[in-house]
Amino acid sequence: MALTSSTSPRTNARRAPHSHLVPLLVMGGIGACAVGIVAYLLWPTWGVEKVDDPSRLPVSIGNTLFNVPTKAIRVKVQKRTGPQERVDLNFVYPSLEAPEAPRHVTQETVEENLPDIDRIFLSIAAHHDALSPDERTRTIYPRYLDQTSGSLQDGLSIRPFRDNTPYASEDLVYASSPQIIARCTRDAKTPGMCLAERRIEGADLTFRFPRAWLDKWRDVAGAMDQIISRMRTPRG
Repeated sequence: MALTSSTSPRTNARRAPHSHLVPLLVMGGIGACAVGIVAYLLWPTWGVEKVDDPSRLPVSIGNTLFNVPTKAIRVKVQKRTGPQERVDLNFVYPSLEAPEAPRHVTQETVEENLPDIDRIFLSIAAHHDALSPDERTRTIYPRYLDQTSGSLQDGLSIRPFRDNTPYASEDLVYASSPQIIARCTRDAKTPGMCLAERRIEGADLTFRFPRAWLDKWRDVAGAMDQIISRMRTPRG
């Protein structure tokens, strides 16, 4: 006598879909939990808490690294890390701290804004193998200096450029200890300004400060050296 199953093929066919559905539901639940955990961990928090900018930004100009004080940057678009063609900065003198409320300028109008009397302005730009400041001082400036005029002020030599030259109405000022070389416009309707240039590897640094500060030129020369030293020191 043959044994027969109590379950018909039709009954097995009805139960088969339910037997596969349970594992799928379990796997779906586990997956939903995993997605929820990942979403929680990766959910952006900038709407809850604003993170302040770092005090210094590593910036590469002409493949030369500078750690630039964030608050000293004058142009908003330049306030970022990585390679840049140029960065414009300003520092309060004599503290050399970044100003609390920098004047708003754009990259196009940065040269048009007259500096405040208490600021040292600094532009750092890639030089692309242009004539260096030292070479310009040795080979270009002497061609235009007035050879019959000059003065000495507290150890600082002051030589005027001739009229009808590219540097008319300017003076070349220089000293060796401490070292300073600058071109200064003469006081007129607006106060005179001085421009001092340095080259560091692939970048040229151009400092601007009021001519009136030549009365304390040793302090100014030391301030420029200190600004460079701070930006070239690796971040701690």
